[in-house]
Amino acid sequence: MNRDDFRFFERLRVRWVEVDLQKIVFNGHYLMYFDTAVAGYWRAMAMPYHETMKYLDGDLYVRKATLEYLDSARYDDQLDIGMRCVRIGNSSILFGAAVYRGDTLLVSGELVYVFANPDTQTPLPVPAQLRELLQDFEAGKPMLDVRLGTWDELGREAAAIRTQVFVQEQKIPAELEWDAADVECMHAVAYNRFGMALGTGRLLEHAPGVAKIGRMAVQQTMRGADIGHALLDTLMQCARERGDRELLLHAQSSAVGFYARAGFTARGSPFEEAGITHLEMVHAL
Repeated sequence: MNRDDFRFFERLRVRWVEVDLQKIVFNGHYLMYFDTAVAGYWRAMAMPYHETMKYLDGDLYVRKATLEYLDSARYDDQLDIGMRCVRIGNSSILFGAAVYRGDTLLVSGELVYVFANPDTQTPLPVPAQLRELLQDFEAGKPMLDVRLGTWDELGREAAAIRTQVFVQEQKIPAELEWDAADVECMHAVAYNRFGMALGTGRLLEHAPGVAKIGRMAVQQTMRGADIGHALLDTLMQCARERGDRELLLHAQSSAVGFYARAGFTARGSPFEEAGITHLEMVHAL
């Protein structure tokens, strides 16, 4: 088993509580590491787990877990947990898993899941959509479809995500969230392979040749899956194609690093908007 066999890794750091009296990671914790990596694997496929399983009328249950210990992890080690779909049967899915410290393989394992009725836990055939999603992810195919459109075309999905993120999660008053600019903007919505809307953003004309990106929002459980990057790239490309020379945005303080990594630079001092600290950032096109 080589690192190159895996296209997905979850990075973890060994905590003090995970080390036993032998000063190495207690053997049972590696199953927790694998479980954490499985959750990250679903996220990398842009798949909200509970919503997807409800959509598929089933759920996944562990039938068998095996581990082989080759070396030990120790306190404060940084570990890469590899996870990959190896085989899909009629009702079962076999995942291969591995724990690496750098290039050193510490633990390898297999997890067998069975797709089953959540009420009776009786096996069901793996749905064709889930089978195709797993195969396409392992083949490196795109997991997202980012669509551009008007408020009439995408407003229902965009409004649902913004309500969830800004109004419900961040407690921004609803009257501050909605404005007349929505009907004039170009909107982007990211959909997964099941047609679920996971993130949104908008692009409006701020001044001649200057576009403003705003209302960037991603469902909470899907953050860290590059959905925000996909939305931002799409909106930036839209601005380029229509001839804008500069982009600006008001970044929440928690998102400044995200936009900085995308090439935006800060301009001016922090300010408060809707009760949240923001920083204006710009990007030349």
